[in-house]
Amino acid sequence: MILFVLAIIALIGGLVIGFSMDEPFPKIIGAVLAVILLVMSCASFVSTGYTGIVTTFGKVHNETLDAGLHFHAPWDNVVTMDNREQRVPFQLEAFSKDIQQTDVQGSINYNIDKSTAMILYKEVGVNYVDILIKPRIPEVVKVQIAKYTAENLVANRQAASDAILEAMRNERELKDKGINIISFQIENLDFTDAFETAVEAKQVATQKKQQAQTEQEQKTMEETQQAERKRIAAQAEADVRKINADAEAYATQVKAEAEAEANKKLNSSITEQLVKYNQILRWNGQLPTFMGGESTMPILNFGGVE
Repeated sequence: MILFVLAIIALIGGLVIGFSMDEPFPKIIGAVLAVILLVMSCASFVSTGYTGIVTTFGKVHNETLDAGLHFHAPWDNVVTMDNREQRVPFQLEAFSKDIQQTDVQGSINYNIDKSTAMILYKEVGVNYVDILIKPRIPEVVKVQIAKYTAENLVANRQAASDAILEAMRNERELKDKGINIISFQIENLDFTDAFETAVEAKQVATQKKQQAQTEQEQKTMEETQQAERKRIAAQAEADVRKINADAEAYATQVKAEAEAEANKKLNSSITEQLVKYNQILRWNGQLPTFMGGESTMPILNFGGVE
């Protein structure tokens, strides 16, 4: 728009000077300069990572320009808005659920929607970070921090960050204006010295308690293992004794059965004829010197008496 005004001024100035001096040269210079300025006023270049917003005498067009060279009416103006991912750092004070004060340091990353950038420019302007984003950071952060006790907050920092991120994304005015919240980070939590001292003392006490419990559990485990080893050894010894006793009883039983079987076979094989036969085999040919009975007269052998 400024170049267009300058082109008109250059053209009018060249004509006035040329007519006043009755010379064609000022007219030519003025015309050439006016043409150059006019062409420049009709072209705009949008850099990579930016979105062009076209306005005519302050009225915002319902369209956006992508990165590159664009031509438009000389009275139009092109305002560029950064659509790259950007970071907003913050530092604020908040209170936990148990009323512990903490200094919260962090950052939020965002970008703007290229297709609705003209609405953001029209309704808010280029200072949308100060107007929309920064005022909402402490509101959301304080609400989420108040849901955690101080100790839980330290242990669940990432969970708190995720909750804040979700809450920021659900902010209707940010969504309606095309502001996309990409990420949120709690980078540091600084509590009061008194609280940190108390937490440190508690941690030391907890560590000692855990160490004592670990030592007791180790001792109990060793005693249990020792008792189990003794039980296993005693059981093994008893099993050995039982096995030996069973073996002896079995051997005795087998021996007795064998002897009984032998006797049985021997008894079944002895007959009166066999007895007489063995007596004959063992007779030495000599008669007994005396034989007698109830119904017979005794017989005396004096064959060897003189």
